[in-house]
Amino acid sequence: MRPQAPVTAKRSLTLLFWLKDRSIRVATALFVMTALIDPAFAAPELDKPAPPLVAARLDGDSFDLGRLRGKVVLVNYWATWCAPCKKEMPALNAFYQRYHEQGLELIGISADRPRDFAKMRTVSRGLSYPTSTLDKITHDGFGPPEGFPLTYVIDRDGIVRDKFIDVREPLLREVVLPLLESKGSQ
Repeated sequence: MRPQAPVTAKRSLTLLFWLKDRSIRVATALFVMTALIDPAFAAPELDKPAPPLVAARLDGDSFDLGRLRGKVVLVNYWATWCAPCKKEMPALNAFYQRYHEQGLELIGISADRPRDFAKMRTVSRGLSYPTSTLDKITHDGFGPPEGFPLTYVIDRDGIVRDKFIDVREPLLREVVLPLLESKGSQ
């Protein structure tokens, strides 16, 4: 497992330059400042319990990470304007289709701006896994994503086991398959 990259001012500023819309930059800056001051809003720590995450999915159902104990969960942050996100989505989708019946859950959380929601919904319809948007999160212990794409791996016991910046099929097999084979402590 790779060490977790801390939230830093330099990484946060890089994220802000990626965001084109001024209101999104301001909101993200406020979230980042909160994360730097209050560790309760910092990114999840590896080998620690996953923080709460509750969001309304685009299909109208609810995603509640706390209710998914006993499953391996991937939480993926993405956006339609993010070229690396678009590149990794087919691998995530194929992996989800192959292993969902074995206890894999995945949620894609889009960081698209409201004016891009139509495009985001079109992309989401082509995915087998559920999606949501940052503005549909009602309880967020994950804090703002440090960048895009970003994927957290949570084991069957609700422990954050890894964080990916670039998802590839071999990496998914190496990290996630052993977690799916494990029955956890339950």
